[in-house]
Amino acid sequence: MNFGPAVDARTGAKGTRIDLDDVCRHFVVGDVVVRALDQVNLHVDESAFVVVLGPSGSGKTTLLNLVGALDAPTSGTIRLAGTDLTTATRAERTRIRRRTVSFVFQSFNLFPALTALENVQFGADVAGRAHAERLAQQVLEQVGLGERGRHFAHQLSGGEQQRVAIARALATGNPILLADEPTGELDFHTGVQILELLRAQAESGKTVVVVTHNREISRVADRVIELSSGHIVADGPPAGGRAGLADLRW
Repeated sequence: MNFGPAVDARTGAKGTRIDLDDVCRHFVVGDVVVRALDQVNLHVDESAFVVVLGPSGSGKTTLLNLVGALDAPTSGTIRLAGTDLTTATRAERTRIRRRTVSFVFQSFNLFPALTALENVQFGADVAGRAHAERLAQQVLEQVGLGERGRHFAHQLSGGEQQRVAIARALATGNPILLADEPTGELDFHTGVQILELLRAQAESGKTVVVVTHNREISRVADRVIELSSGHIVADGPPAGGRAGLADLRW
């Protein structure tokens, strides 16, 4: 199966760096202030495969939502591909999401009334890609689902649904790919296939950020960022060096 890059990054994209400086995201729940992220400084270079590791409640998803312009920090500065998200208007953040960032969610978030091909085509249409239907078919073939395009989500296995979700993200052509627990609902064999696909996207030039609680997954990353109670407690290459996919066990 060919897990190589489906499409090149959008023409004219000026880098894919991610920069967070002194970022805080606090929520008020009744009389309690929840510090989901607190004074986070993080800089991710282009063409990197990064795993953000931590238990539930550590701030992983909050971090992903901030980087993806789905949320705004309480304080601090976030720059995405050189654009300051913290001063951007809502309309500007929407444009940034359409042109720069694609998401892959643990729950797949496929439209049940659309076929696999139509779900992928939706991603291409939203991003304004030319020849969206043809591109959608091409990307489905890249992820090994070229013959499943006419199937609806309920007719696909969990692994197939996740690959459709990834194909939809790739069809945008956006240079940054953010994945929230992309293997969390999959069996081991299928999870490794998904990691292989994500790894290939980083090697093709995209910046890939995966958040997970599964420490084993972090072994195949270029860089592992560990979160605990809203703070970065470790940041560096995997302990013992990067492992191969065949070495994973969970």
